[in-house]
Amino acid sequence: MAVERGQSHSDDLLRGRAVNELSAPDRNLATTLVLGVLRWQIQLDHQLRTLLKRPNAKLDREILIALRMGAFQILHLDRIPPRAAIDESVELAKQSGHKFASGMVNAVLRKLCEVPRGVDLSGETGAELALAPAHPAWMVERWADAYGLEAARAICRHGQSQPALAIRLGNPEAEEELVKAGIQLEPGELLKTARAVITGDVTATAAFREGRVRLQDEGSQLVAEIAAGAFNCAGQKVKNMIDTCAAPGGKTLILAERNPLARIVACESSPQRFDQLQTRLAGHGDRIECRHADATELNDDGVFDLALADVPCSGTGTLGRNPEIRHRLKLEELPRQAVRQRALLSAALRAVRVGGRVVYSTCSLEPEENEQVVETFLAEGAEAKLASLESCIEALKSNGILTASGAKRLQDCLTPNGPLRLLPGVFHTDGFFIAMLERTA
Repeated sequence: MAVERGQSHSDDLLRGRAVNELSAPDRNLATTLVLGVLRWQIQLDHQLRTLLKRPNAKLDREILIALRMGAFQILHLDRIPPRAAIDESVELAKQSGHKFASGMVNAVLRKLCEVPRGVDLSGETGAELALAPAHPAWMVERWADAYGLEAARAICRHGQSQPALAIRLGNPEAEEELVKAGIQLEPGELLKTARAVITGDVTATAAFREGRVRLQDEGSQLVAEIAAGAFNCAGQKVKNMIDTCAAPGGKTLILAERNPLARIVACESSPQRFDQLQTRLAGHGDRIECRHADATELNDDGVFDLALADVPCSGTGTLGRNPEIRHRLKLEELPRQAVRQRALLSAALRAVRVGGRVVYSTCSLEPEENEQVVETFLAEGAEAKLASLESCIEALKSNGILTASGAKRLQDCLTPNGPLRLLPGVFHTDGFFIAMLERTA
């Protein structure tokens, strides 16, 4: 209900105290139900509407959510008997104060039990493709136009799947601890410090609690590795770095790990996220300075060797992890996002010295937030030039950071102008766009 009302994000709720206090099986079930309903909501609503006596009838939110939860269990889960799913949904309707609607919930879900399971992803048009995997048609049509129909299918499949749980290892001993605790791991696709978690609860281990193991998408780790190695590929050392949009701090930590002698400023404008950032980075003392500040208002012109501008964005590269984005995002929001993103990129460029570098990144798939931000910024007279990431990828491979196969496959993800685009479905990562710029004057 909180997500439906726009009061909270699913990720925040599922990591909150109420869920953490549940038993492990119930915590897993709650996560499966919430994320599953949000992922399949468009298709669930379509199927449920066809079974109503009045398909266009306006339903109360509580009743609609009860129907969705029951329908998701019936159509997409194997271990919950349909009778149990129906009974729970009927009880939810009664508890919400809508006893009159409980009979309708019961009847509709009983009819739904007769609907064949399975999803057909063979649709040839954007609208058909969107309805099958439950993405808004306007999103899918844009992806098909920009990246091709097969890539759009892969993005949709990725958005309907539970994301791979990736971790970053602080040291080899941490991996040994996890294995001894019964955690099953496999090597990362891209980074030698990354592992994919196959089975087990990493968060219950001492290695996680003490920060020797961190949960972090492998694509997110790659953004920070590219920024951390932006000068290493040119044989130079970095003395001063700034992370302009630093919370929750995972990328800042990688910058610090790879540049142990560098001074780092970590900025965050949100009070709540700044508090989280401070807590996470507290163990690094004065070497990392946390600033509660909007990066566009900084006065540190020409101070830094490198700036990371991992800017706020629509997040369409993370729909598997944050499924409610597809229900909230409107097409007209993208140009407004781009204005803010150009302002942050401009601030990051001002903050670095001549010859300094800026790594601009988003977890968006939308050109308005990626290529068009960089192209417009340069076209408006920014004293900067795009730097190719090809040599950076090779340097990360040579330094033992990238896997050989990962480096080779990343070369295929480079765009003609030099930036890197990771589409969901190519790797087991979220979608990312990464560009590197060098200040020229």
